[in-house]
Amino acid sequence: MSQSSVIRLHANDDVLIATEQLMPGATIETESLTIRELIPPGHKLAAHDIKAGEAVRRYNQIIGFAKADIGAGRHVHAHNLGMGEFERDYGIGQGVHETPKVAKPATFKGYKRPNGKVGTRNYIAVIASVNCSATVTRAIANHFSKERLAAFPNVDGVIALPHPLGCGLNVVGEGMDILRRTMIGYAKHPNFAGVLFVGLGCEQNQVLPLIEKVGAHEEGMLRHVIMQTEGGTRAAIQKGIQEVEAMLPRANSYKREEASISNLIVGLNCGGSDGYSGITANPALGGAVDMLVAHGATAILSETPEIYGAEHLLTRRAANTEIAEKLIGRIKWWKDYTARTGGEMDNNPSVGNKAGGLTTILEKSLGAVAKGGTTTLNGVYLYAESIDAKGFVYMDTPGYDPVSATGQAAGGAQLICFTTGRGSAFGCAGVPTIKLATNNALFERMRDDMDVNCGDLITGTPMPEISQRIFDAILRHASGEKVRSEELGYGNDEFLPWQVGAVM
Repeated sequence: MSQSSVIRLHANDDVLIATEQLMPGATIETESLTIRELIPPGHKLAAHDIKAGEAVRRYNQIIGFAKADIGAGRHVHAHNLGMGEFERDYGIGQGVHETPKVAKPATFKGYKRPNGKVGTRNYIAVIASVNCSATVTRAIANHFSKERLAAFPNVDGVIALPHPLGCGLNVVGEGMDILRRTMIGYAKHPNFAGVLFVGLGCEQNQVLPLIEKVGAHEEGMLRHVIMQTEGGTRAAIQKGIQEVEAMLPRANSYKREEASISNLIVGLNCGGSDGYSGITANPALGGAVDMLVAHGATAILSETPEIYGAEHLLTRRAANTEIAEKLIGRIKWWKDYTARTGGEMDNNPSVGNKAGGLTTILEKSLGAVAKGGTTTLNGVYLYAESIDAKGFVYMDTPGYDPVSATGQAAGGAQLICFTTGRGSAFGCAGVPTIKLATNNALFERMRDDMDVNCGDLITGTPMPEISQRIFDAILRHASGEKVRSEELGYGNDEFLPWQVGAVM
């Protein structure tokens, strides 16, 4: 059997990764190893005998502890590998290094807004303030069919952003703060030429205070409709249609112009990860992130429950102690949050993750942080906070894809890169989401959903070539080329602000 049948990620690793299904009795000559049982592709096998209780390493990092003796060549997975406590070496700032900037940053064609920001799309957004106005919100947006928008060719569409929140929460509290930050972030987002807020009238999340917090905005391009004031559902829908119609001419006047890539904020997400995620798509995306940073752009890593156990790799890259301590503080918050709700941080990986070869949250997290590349960590942000730093930053979000992406978009991300090994079907409303496949089989099987293949790293394509492929795709899609999820109509149902706190 050839070396290509397995991958050794580090000389100190206790496990190898199968690149194809391995049958009992087969030998791996370069490892002097005989396969002792069936190993599915993407799964782990013991590189040598491992004693019960011993730490098990992948990426030269601890991914768990053996629950029983594991013989060389045997399958390493949930039946014999589990979690355990160990000290992390945070090494704050020890991994910081300067990233040389390119002399002439790349450009893309975007929509330049009066506030100096640049959009990758040109939508009008209709945003519900509360679940009670969701039906009206959808009806207003649905009125603007392709036929009705034909006279406005520069407008990408009118999209509805309903959600299940907005009432049953304390007016003052963490849950309401998060919801309002999210909605304000969307109202300010450069991918939206205009925004219409739709409220019921008696909800906790009142529209007028939201508009006040949005602050300065292009005249006439931030409007609102209150259902109870207008006289009910039909009247509010008609009024909302009129408000959007009033914004369309100005929205249509925007045209794509050449802009520096330094104006881009790119969100980084993963969903449906597998055993290849930390080998192919995630590190390849990390290489593209390093390129973005060198060109002056910004990239946001998120999903705090899915960096748990690998946070020490990020604190080592923190620009200063304050940034590192803020990240560690968010990890502590999550430990308390999950404990309060009867959960634990190791509720991951999911069923699909495990089927793809991931066993513990430590293993999943170590692969997930690779999306962030190698550059300095320049900031840590709360969910939906406006991103004001350049370079590589972190935003605290759940691992649930729609909630995480919604927070990144609210923070200003005009484009999202999303890696998947199992085949997540996802798209972020108004924000193009580039889907990166971790393996060739997935890319071939779900071509309708995948934008970029990273699986050919396994078959010999150099990592820098795949990172360049991703970087080029970012420029293309930022300049207007539709991603697969846009063509398939994903987005409106994936707007999902994070719900924190008691529902009253």
